[in-house]
Amino acid sequence: MPLALLALAIGAFGIGTTEFVIMGLLPEVAGDFGVSIPTAGLLVTGYALGVVIGAPLMTVLGTKISRKRMLMLLMVLFIAGNLLSAVAPTFAIMLTGRVIASLAHGAFFGIGSVVAAELVAPDKKAGAIAMMFTGLTVANVVGVPLGTLIGQNVGWRVTFGVVAALGVVGLAGIARLVPEMPRTEGVHLRHELAAFKNAQVLLAMAMTVLGFGGVFAAITYIAPMMTHIAGFADGSVTWLLVLFGLGMVGGNLIGGKFADRALMPMLYVSLGALAVVLALFTLTAHNKIAAAVTIALIGALGFATVPPLQKRVLDQAHGAPTLASAVNIGAFNLGNALSAWLGGIVIAAGFGYTAPNWVGAALAASALVLAVLSAALERRDSGRSAVVASGSPAEQRTPVHH
Repeated sequence: MPLALLALAIGAFGIGTTEFVIMGLLPEVAGDFGVSIPTAGLLVTGYALGVVIGAPLMTVLGTKISRKRMLMLLMVLFIAGNLLSAVAPTFAIMLTGRVIASLAHGAFFGIGSVVAAELVAPDKKAGAIAMMFTGLTVANVVGVPLGTLIGQNVGWRVTFGVVAALGVVGLAGIARLVPEMPRTEGVHLRHELAAFKNAQVLLAMAMTVLGFGGVFAAITYIAPMMTHIAGFADGSVTWLLVLFGLGMVGGNLIGGKFADRALMPMLYVSLGALAVVLALFTLTAHNKIAAAVTIALIGALGFATVPPLQKRVLDQAHGAPTLASAVNIGAFNLGNALSAWLGGIVIAAGFGYTAPNWVGAALAASALVLAVLSAALERRDSGRSAVVASGSPAEQRTPVHH
């Protein structure tokens, strides 16, 4: 594997850290700015919405320049956003910094995947892409807990300063190690967008929004939930996030292993189990051991949906794999934004810090319903195709009206 993949993985590590670390620092940030926990949750929502907007926008803009230069530009945005967050004098400015950093997220993974695949031989493309994404998963095991620990003991501003420094390392690595690649020629946006007229593509993305949104409904408010309800000390949030990260790594591996064998059954099991576990979290959150186990399970089941959902979108979006990939990353983050917002609403309404778990369970269950509907529509369409294909030559020449 070429060293250029290490540069991409470092960038992915920084992006993964800044996305998730805020959840362990919500009480500290809220306290410093004098805002409520639900209001501080807007830092999660704002980042997620920035990814939703930035993923397709930056991917399309990226067709105008070389991929290496685009990756470097994205890292500059990432660094600038995190530096602004680190020095922000007001909550509004910090939110602005989060949005600026988020614009790099989706396009970095979309374009970075293409670059990673082109750096190696055809039979090693999947491994190269996986190596880049390893930076994201490791961020949840190492970067997020370490960033939380730094933020709670030294100050959350230092955490964002360190993340910006990681971005500088990633930028330098890309500049030094990633070879120049010509910009893509002959890209027709109209053709790329046509893939989104496919109902199955839209259903797959809706599953992504609701399914992974279920995870974020609970995890966004993990710090206040675990300290106020389970009785953990503030410092324990760090190792709880390690458990969540380990669950994510394991779930991602399991989801990737079975997605190629039985994609839809894998979705049924993971989404159904996720809905049940999130509902149970309203009870297990009152016990330290049960809460810790549940957090690991949420990470595992949540990320077990990622490979099959991503593959489902790519399978259905035949003519626009790059744009569809970036948009689906945006869909994950739209789910994050929706669930963080809904979780804040139920907390602000006085239902308590465990209420977001019910929101998450409802979102995951809704995704399961869409998965069943999508499979049923696919079977119906396959059945119609089979009937047409098995008809007589005369029948096959006759136009079929649906």
